[in-house]
Amino acid sequence: MQKQAIFQSKLLPYALVAPQLAIVLIFFYWPALQAVIQSFLLQDAFGLSTTFVWFDNYVELFRDPAYFEAILRTFFFSFAIAVSSLSFALLLAVMADKPLRGVMLYRTLLIWPYAVAPPVVGVLWIFMLHPSLGVLSRYLRTLGIDWNPMLDGDQAAALIILAAAWKQISYNFLFFLAGLQSIPRSVLEAAAIDGARPMRRFWTVTFPLLSPTIFFLLVVNIVYAFFDTFGIIDTMTRGGPGTSTVTLVYKVYSDGLLGGNLGSSAAQSVVLMIMVIVLTGIQFRFVERKVTY
Repeated sequence: MQKQAIFQSKLLPYALVAPQLAIVLIFFYWPALQAVIQSFLLQDAFGLSTTFVWFDNYVELFRDPAYFEAILRTFFFSFAIAVSSLSFALLLAVMADKPLRGVMLYRTLLIWPYAVAPPVVGVLWIFMLHPSLGVLSRYLRTLGIDWNPMLDGDQAAALIILAAAWKQISYNFLFFLAGLQSIPRSVLEAAAIDGARPMRRFWTVTFPLLSPTIFFLLVVNIVYAFFDTFGIIDTMTRGGPGTSTVTLVYKVYSDGLLGGNLGSSAAQSVVLMIMVIVLTGIQFRFVERKVTY
């Protein structure tokens, strides 16, 4: 027998859904529509008049070499953050899934970093790896490493990736741990009886059964790397040194709020939104084929 909710009034289901729909309309669709409209306008320096310029903002945007550099940098950051955070989270989840003494304490401590806001994460890591005041930077100097992310673009990029991946590990850890605990123990015991060693059991049994969780987290981490790393970049490097850590989402902010070019900033936000939608669609179209449900 199939369970079905029965409402006394026909308007009650719509009333229950209305608050969520209102939030989505006000905070997503309305700003997205405003950005699309603004991307076709050109505003003067004082904000007193606007001119409809059709696709001039998009044409100027794609003629800018710095924008293509920001695209490549964003994809590199996203790939590095997603791979590193997923890998470490899976490793920690596998270790925390074992029957260890005090395992609940370990799990709680591993979850805590997710409660830290991205700007706070940036402040924490810049204090630890500040070239002159940081505790970890002093240790790097003892190893003979000339650590100065304020002057070295590669070191600044590595610092952003490290901080952003650390922030996301806790979120991934939660889902991986839940996925591991949902795997029937009888399946693993059967593989052990057949003579499969722990590593072989992991790659042939555990990992395929975790593929739905991995696919979900891959999509979430890509979106996180595209959008939610803004606070980390702004507090740690502000896009510097030079433009070595300017990603697409930070370029939208710097060109719009700092540079005053609202038309170009709106066009960039529209392109960024389309890129994320297309990238997510590609993942669902091709990557999901390898998922075992």
